[in-house]
Amino acid sequence: MTRSRYQVLEPSTPHFVTCTIVNWLPIFASTQAAQIVLNSLGHLHQQEKFLIYAYVILENHLHLVVSGESLSRQIARFKSYSARSIIDWLKVAGRESTLKQLTFAKLHHKNDRDYQLWQEGSHPQHIQNLEMLRQKVEYIHQNPVRRGYVDKPAHWRYSSARDYEGGTGLLPVCKSW
Repeated sequence: MTRSRYQVLEPSTPHFVTCTIVNWLPIFASTQAAQIVLNSLGHLHQQEKFLIYAYVILENHLHLVVSGESLSRQIARFKSYSARSIIDWLKVAGRESTLKQLTFAKLHHKNDRDYQLWQEGSHPQHIQNLEMLRQKVEYIHQNPVRRGYVDKPAHWRYSSARDYEGGTGLLPVCKSW
């Protein structure tokens, strides 16, 4: 497998990031798994590892606009911690069929684990200007609408759209750009 051409160019500036579950499994259809992701992102924000400008969590992937020093390392930490936590939860919850799918999806060179939750990479795209930032935030917020899950972006619980419409979402969001 070849390495991605995507990379974090300027860690302290916003990047659009996508993290996808292997084989597009609907892991985040479970509120417990989605909450693990929220807790992990919230912890990184609280520890001032990165700023979250926008986010959406769907059943099998998430999009973020984030910035921070060592952004690649922080995204890797997030994926590692959330994967371990979700796999532990799947074991406790007795989700054997899902665990089997995560074993089957594991890349052959990943000899240090029994399961793989996330696809490799996060496809970071450097936000080059204010217009691009607006475009990515709009894309993120419209994602559940385009999929037909909700009529309005703010109706999706796992999104920063509420923050941008004057409400309070589930994660702290930086709207100063």
